[in-house]
Amino acid sequence: MFAVHTEDLRKEFTLKKGLFERRTAVAVDNISLTVKEGQAVAFIGPNGAGKSTTIKMLTGILKPSSGKAQVLGLDPWRQRSRLVRQIGAVFGQRSQLWLHLPPKDSFELLAEIYSLDKKSKQYKSRLEMLIERFELAAFLNTPVRKLSLGERMRAEIAASLLHRPRLLLLDEPTIGIDVVARQRLRELLAQWNREEGLTVFLTSHDTGDIEAVADRVILINHGRVIIDDTIDGVRHYGAPKSADTGEPPDMQSLPALEKVLSDLFTAK
Repeated sequence: MFAVHTEDLRKEFTLKKGLFERRTAVAVDNISLTVKEGQAVAFIGPNGAGKSTTIKMLTGILKPSSGKAQVLGLDPWRQRSRLVRQIGAVFGQRSQLWLHLPPKDSFELLAEIYSLDKKSKQYKSRLEMLIERFELAAFLNTPVRKLSLGERMRAEIAASLLHRPRLLLLDEPTIGIDVVARQRLRELLAQWNREEGLTVFLTSHDTGDIEAVADRVILINHGRVIIDDTIDGVRHYGAPKSADTGEPPDMQSLPALEKVLSDLFTAK
């Protein structure tokens, strides 16, 4: 089964200018894509490219203007109550944790929301494993408002995995986090994808996130898919040619992808 499947997915917004004038802005322009279960995908592009709008449609927050989408075999808008029990979502600038409560209490509230049996061995072992894997024990009883951004994001991702989702959607999860915390989060996401078979759908402007977590890159601009390729394939986009062979050199990082993004940021 495909974790994500879209056909000509489109989202338009009506913008007001003055008292009577209206104009239509296209945020997502007929995107068609498929993501297999267990795959880790980086969904990237410049600001305003349509990344967050696409994720909001895939989670059922927004309804598309036209087109179709299935997430884990479900319609995100008509079957949202069933879908949310099978997906996790983390938005870097929005918290699902209660700021005045410690992570431990937020986990208990989320367990109630997802109708998890907090007395069961499965729930207890899952919670203990998340606490250990994400190294939460030191601040488990500290109010979220007092945590560093790196600590909070580890707790955010752990919370999104509490109900055993099959798909995790991440919108800029490492924004504003220091280098050490960012690297730890990358390692945890890659490990979860590799060992648990979790499908990861990641948006980020950080090429380090992309290279560490994803094995496929979908790059969009102005709501359209520009590039859909493997990490190795994307490394060669925009790469300088070798004087001897005329072929792109073998690169260990993603400067070519950075060039593509830079070109998109300045595109008119």
